[in-house]
Amino acid sequence: MAVESGSLPPQPDPRELIAEAVEASYNAVVITTAELTAPGPRIVYVNAAFQRMSGYAPEEVIGRSPRLLQGPASDTAELMRLRACLEAGHRFEGRIVNYRRDGRPYHVEWSVAPIRDAAGRTTHFISLQRDVTRRVAAETERGLLLAALDEIPDEVLITDVEGVVIYANRSYRGRTGLAPDAVRGSLATPLDPNRHDGVEALWRRLQAGEGVAHIFTELDAQGRPRHIEQSMAPVRDEAGCIRQYVLTGRDITDRVEAERELKRLATTDALTGLNNRLRFEALVERELNRMTRHGGRFCLVLFDLDGFKSVNDRHGHEAGDAVLVELTRLVAGHVRAEDTLGRWGGEEFTLLLPALGLEQARQAADKLRGLVAAHAFPGVDRITASFGVTEAAPGDTVRSLLRRADAALYRAKDAHKNRVEVVAAGSEATLSNTAE
Repeated sequence: MAVESGSLPPQPDPRELIAEAVEASYNAVVITTAELTAPGPRIVYVNAAFQRMSGYAPEEVIGRSPRLLQGPASDTAELMRLRACLEAGHRFEGRIVNYRRDGRPYHVEWSVAPIRDAAGRTTHFISLQRDVTRRVAAETERGLLLAALDEIPDEVLITDVEGVVIYANRSYRGRTGLAPDAVRGSLATPLDPNRHDGVEALWRRLQAGEGVAHIFTELDAQGRPRHIEQSMAPVRDEAGCIRQYVLTGRDITDRVEAERELKRLATTDALTGLNNRLRFEALVERELNRMTRHGGRFCLVLFDLDGFKSVNDRHGHEAGDAVLVELTRLVAGHVRAEDTLGRWGGEEFTLLLPALGLEQARQAADKLRGLVAAHAFPGVDRITASFGVTEAAPGDTVRSLLRRADAALYRAKDAHKNRVEVVAAGSEATLSNTAE
């Protein structure tokens, strides 16, 4: 087989190639002698990247100790670790603060390795250095931000685009009782469809770039329900793409419970715990609207204790209050779950009876009348009650319905009490029961 004759072009010296590569390197390169005893190593070479990073020209550093780069913020412990590695002939990696020619500090990430001759003796050290000042500043800023987030009382979660937690602040961890490692990597509970209803709709809005707010109920570390007012927003990168979500939550349990208590106080009779007059009227209005829309029927009963004033006069108001509380307990224990009992005022009570006609309601009222008359109220004489019953009719209002029930109660009172009287809509016909 013939071989084409010819000569290869001259090849560059590999050492020259290495020298050019080192000089053109993005990272700073410093070569020193290997003396570790006083006066220590001396710089024999720096590349262009070192000049840009430090501000020193080669002639200003060649032959001098690398210590000229050190200053007040240089970590002496790190320098001691460097010396120990070099004395042992090991490679060193670390970070330190150096100082530019103009005195400004900068952070370098460096590695130092021994250069050995053919006999294995260390003749020089080569140091590769990277200016990480901006990265350290960013890390410091991030650390300050995370420290600040840990101090605020609101809960903060940062998640990836899948809702997996990247960061949870101290407030969140404190409420949930979870350690940082238990939170990171888990699905954020406000974004977990298995924990809360309506999460799918929140997800759609977040993925569309909207901020959303919602109130969730979650359990704390002790298993108690807590109401969390949660705000969620997407975090975008410079290109406008969503990269994370930030969730801030505030525990509003005290506020929710206070509002609930205010509502209860506004709608509940303080003595008996029953619906008060305002709340009961609203419930009657609701029943009338339901009947108008869907049909059906219901009845209204008004009743009060006969001669109750004499109880207060003879036994005092504390005894009278005890009678009203006992009456509430007695009646509440003998009505259906769907029936609604209320205190109208004083010794007068109301009863809403869904799905009952007039005769059924009369029978229910008469049963209660008999229970009251037969009951032994502690500390007082025998007590009776009178009842007025009416049925809701098309066109009724709360006022017209109450007026009829009140008229029926008046009839019972006027007819020797301890009675049930009924007034039908648009009719004066009555049915009555009198105790024997």
